[in-house]
Formats: sequence, structure tokens, C-alpha cells
Amino acid sequence: MPDHQLNPMPPRHHTRVAQPYSVRGSNPLLHTDALTPLASRLPKPGFALAHPRRPPRAYQHSPGNPQNLIPRAIPILLCLAPLFLDLQTPLPAAAPSGAGLPPHPPIELQRHLVLPPGPGNQRNSEGDFIRLNDGRWLFIYTHFTSGAGDHAAACLASRESNDDGRTWSASDRVVVTNEGGFNVMSVSLVRLKSGGIGLFYLRKNSLQDCRPLLRLSRDEARTWSRPIECVTDELGYYVLNNNRVIQLENGRLVLPAALHQYLNGRIQPGKVVVYLSDDEGKHWRRSPTVLDRDTSGARVNFMEPGVVETRSNHLFMVIRTKLGCQYTSASADGGETWQTPTPSGILGPEAPATVTRIPSTGDLLLIWNDHCNQPEAYRRAQPPLRAPLAAALSHDGGRTWAGARLLETQSGHGYCYVAVALAGDRVLLGYCAHPSPYGLETTRISSFRLADLYQPGPETPH
Repeated sequence: MPDHQLNPMPPRHHTRVAQPYSVRGSNPLLHTDALTPLASRLPKPGFALAHPRRPPRAYQHSPGNPQNLIPRAIPILLCLAPLFLDLQTPLPAAAPSGAGLPPHPPIELQRHLVLPPGPGNQRNSEGDFIRLNDGRWLFIYTHFTSGAGDHAAACLASRESNDDGRTWSASDRVVVTNEGGFNVMSVSLVRLKSGGIGLFYLRKNSLQDCRPLLRLSRDEARTWSRPIECVTDELGYYVLNNNRVIQLENGRLVLPAALHQYLNGRIQPGKVVVYLSDDEGKHWRRSPTVLDRDTSGARVNFMEPGVVETRSNHLFMVIRTKLGCQYTSASADGGETWQTPTPSGILGPEAPATVTRIPSTGDLLLIWNDHCNQPEAYRRAQPPLRAPLAAALSHDGGRTWAGARLLETQSGHGYCYVAVALAGDRVLLGYCAHPSPYGLETTRISSFRLADLYQPGPETPH
């Protein structure tokens, strides 16, 4: 049995020393991204923002001399005259200055539920939604009970809504008790083709054993089966984010994860592995493709991948990195094989992005921390600056993005680990939102009108 005596870790925004740590936060031990010149990894095509009804246009920038250690400001090709950060905004002591908010128009966001930390409940974080057959919405999230760090004790708790997410039940119901050596966390909920519900989550036993499990419900989440281990071929620290597992049109389940091995007292850089099931979770196998290098052959610390089916059997993947942007990959065979990841124009801090498909239009919806107008040093800052939160649409399967809108912009907050669900004519968001750079301790549920994403807005200059 793996060692369960390792101490729970402090909150991620305090983790600044070389010790065992959470791979989901900033860590000085994973700076292998600097092994190759930065120029080979910067976004080439750029992030295309355009009027949603007009063909998007891309922008480019030159990374400059990769050996220059002075932070380089990227040309501000996406933004209007920059606004300056509020001088009262709390930032890390060594944080670089930024260029202010992107000029994208804001969207009207309604807040429905806030779950702040409290005594005996030092953190509430990442969750996911599922619509039940009687019309209720269920939200299951991670409820911490002995600290705010990623390895503190936690259970999975739920809230319910009877009105498409506008109001929520006042108290928690425990769904899964803490059955791990550390905790259980990171929920994905999937409505299966067979009619049942799949509850995916991580059982974190130690830094050597953190693996995804699946429980099934055939009675609309009233009861759950015994857990099924989704990874049995290799022991390791697998990071499966919330709201990540999907079922394809053909019924295949796709589980994207980042594998971090614990060797010589250190968590190693991540590599993306994808697990597949063609019998609704009874049996699992790993895709033969392992993603750990970019197109130049350089080793990159890939973290927290997310996938979406863009059309039948075609998948698009976003991957968190420390390099100031999301990397992307794609599969044309239902996740069996994957293209080598490349840097994208989705500029942002070290934080996960969420991408989902809008069934009524076929467009992709991206939610991420938009740093389109920020210099490289700001995007690569540690701890990462996870604000603002923005949304954009892709009409071409993730190649370009259009019509960006600002969702959350409060000074000094971090926004991350976003779950997305479509509830009638609104988009439900469940996410971490807290007055700290990482933004992990408070869970928030908000929503906005889907139609607002399609409203014409001022074009962003290129």
C-alpha cells in the first residue's frame, strides 16, 4: 500500500518552497519548460478575435531574442489603448506590471450561489453539473474539511436547483465520503447514452497514487455503484480535472489526464495520456499516443488537458502550460491517436481552460483567463495571475476564436477550474473564485444568456 503518512499540503498560493507539492499549483520544481529556447514555443498563428458573423483574422508577433532575460512586451495587436491596473490590486511581491483589462465588451453575468470557506470547511472548489430527468440540476463539488491545500481531507458534496440554476438548495448532501489517503476531488458528470449517470473523480491516496474512479447511477443520482478504477495499467499521479470526461456520438468515453510521476522526492513534469472506454466504463485502455513534447522535440510540462468533440470522431484538446498560452492538439479517430501539441494564440497564465460544444450551433465555447494584451512576463508570472475570466466562440473547430467577452474582472481575485453546462437559454458556470491569485477557496455558480455571445460588438483592431 502506498505511503499515506505524507503531510497535507498548504494552500497553493503559499507553496513557494522546494517540497512535495500539488501539481495543480505553481511549483519551482517543474521549471523544465526553460530547457529549450522560448521562441520555438511561442504562439505562431495567434489568437484570432473577430466579429462573430465575419471571418476571423489572425495576428502574429515576433518573440524577439529568446536569450534576452529582460521581460519582453508583446505587441498589443488585439487591444485598444491599455488601462492600467488599480494600484490597490493585491499582487505577489515580484509580480510584473500588466497592461490592464482586455478591451472586450463585458457580458451580463448573474451570480446564483457562493460557497465561501468557513470553520471546518477551509475550501470549496471545482465541481460539475448534470441535468436530472425530472428537470432538476445537480452540482457536485469538492468540500474540504481539514485545510485548503490540494492534499487536505475532502469529500464530494452536492447542491440542487429546481429552476435551471437560478436558486440552489441551502445545505450540502455528501455524495462520496473521503475514501482516499489524502482526499477525493475533481468531479466530472456524464449523462450516458444508456440513460445512466457517470460520476468521475480522483481518489488521491498519495503522491505516488492519484487515479480516476467511476461510479454509476441508474436512479438519477439517488444511489451510486461501487467505484470502478479507470487506470489500472500504471500507478502514478494522474490529474483529471473537473468537467473533463466526455462521451462521443458513438458512445465512447474519453478521459484526458496528465500523468506526473513522483521520483527522487519530486513530482515530475506532466505528460498527457488519454483513456478510452467503449462499454460505458466497464473496461478502459490507454491511447497509444503519449503527449510530452512539442513539434521541435522539446520536453514540455503538459498539465490538465481538456477535450471536446468538434464533429463525429474528431476531437480538439487544450492543455495547460507554464509558457503563457494553452497548447492544443487534435484527434481524427476518436482519441486513438493525437497530433503533437503546438502553442496556440489562447494567451493566459498557468491555468486550465474549458472548452465545450454548443449543440444548437455546433460552435465551440472557450472559457479562460484572457491575457491577450499582457506581456510575456505577466503571462508567465508565478504564482499565476488567474484573471480576468473571459469567453469566446470558435466557428471552425478551435482553429480561430471570435467575439470575446469579459465575464469576471474583480481586482485581486483568481478565477479557474470552470465547469460549463447549457441550461435552457443560459450558460451555467461553476468555478473557483476567491480573492487570491490562485482563487481556489470559494466556489461560485453564475450564468449568462447564450444569445449574448452572438450579439454584435465592437471589432477588436488587429
